[in-house]
Amino acid sequence: MREPLITGVGISDFGRFPHLTEESLAQAAILDALDDAGIAIGDVQGFYCGNALGGHLPGQRALRELRTAGQAVFNIDNACSSGATALNLALQALNAGQHDTVVVFGMDQLSNLGGGALPMNQSDWNNRRGMIMPALYAMRARRYMHEHGVAASVLADVSVKNRRHGMLNPIATFCKLVTREEVLSSRPIAEPLTLLQCCPAVVDGAAAIVLTNRPSQGTARPVRVRASVVQSGIFESAPVDMTEAEITARAARMAYEAAGLGPQDLNLIELHDAFTISELLYYEALGLCGRGEAQHLLASGATSLGGRVPVNPSGGLIAKGHPPGATGVAQIVEVCEQIQGRAGKRQVEGARVGLTQVTGGGIWGVDHAACSIHILSA
Repeated sequence: MREPLITGVGISDFGRFPHLTEESLAQAAILDALDDAGIAIGDVQGFYCGNALGGHLPGQRALRELRTAGQAVFNIDNACSSGATALNLALQALNAGQHDTVVVFGMDQLSNLGGGALPMNQSDWNNRRGMIMPALYAMRARRYMHEHGVAASVLADVSVKNRRHGMLNPIATFCKLVTREEVLSSRPIAEPLTLLQCCPAVVDGAAAIVLTNRPSQGTARPVRVRASVVQSGIFESAPVDMTEAEITARAARMAYEAAGLGPQDLNLIELHDAFTISELLYYEALGLCGRGEAQHLLASGATSLGGRVPVNPSGGLIAKGHPPGATGVAQIVEVCEQIQGRAGKRQVEGARVGLTQVTGGGIWGVDHAACSIHILSA
């Protein structure tokens, strides 16, 4: 059996599009991915749709106008990790011989939700008491700053970097340079986090990839999936260190082992920077540096374009935007285009190996509900 390869990618603009539907955004991404792969929709045996907030049967709704022939459609909701989880399940089907060509896509439209923090389940103990994501990450930021002597300006510098990268991404929501001072003086959200240190709350978008065991029909070089790992949070029965991203560290160890690679082999990373502190915590969880050393890694320029291992060259969630169901697939699209040398002005020179990391959901008693990590290579 041939190794599954990514042979086509597609992505919509990310932004606020209340006049459109999430289905139309997904359709555009799917058609672009099929065209990139050089195949027709009739060549696809299965569709895997990641969607977090779109309601009932999102995949079937997105595919209805594309005139599919009744192929299997699988809908996956794993919060912000939905799209990446869909890829993991699609790989399992290909490796088992269930399908030989599938489309994985993710989509969400937040502009019809009215803004503000993402709606959370009010039956959850944490959510009822106000422990929504901005509050949780503000607490993690405050503790991390205390433990490691990190200044608020360091958090702001994450936003400055990612928004600088987003300037080079034509589909990004925010394409404007900001200064450290502008970030720090933006509207307070949850101390010490300010507005420009949080990913935008109202973003619509979709992304899609073609995954196949067949010989490639497209013009771009196929991309290998060296590792695909999905993990869930562990119930915390005792006090834990909230500055340690346990689920990401655990998933990363598994991904590195599966790929036969380590953090030193990575040329770029797309990670879940929903808040500026997230990126610093994930530097450490992914093994890019030791505990408490993230501020020095950031200051060195190693994670900026032109550095040793650029992180979020797409602009990340902070600049590109974060429609939850689409994010995991959008990260894969970015890494594929980087490996294929098609990333334009944000191209990472010599990119051959990239990692994507996306977490998902918060429920009482666990770090995160889900974490998905993929390692891709030429």
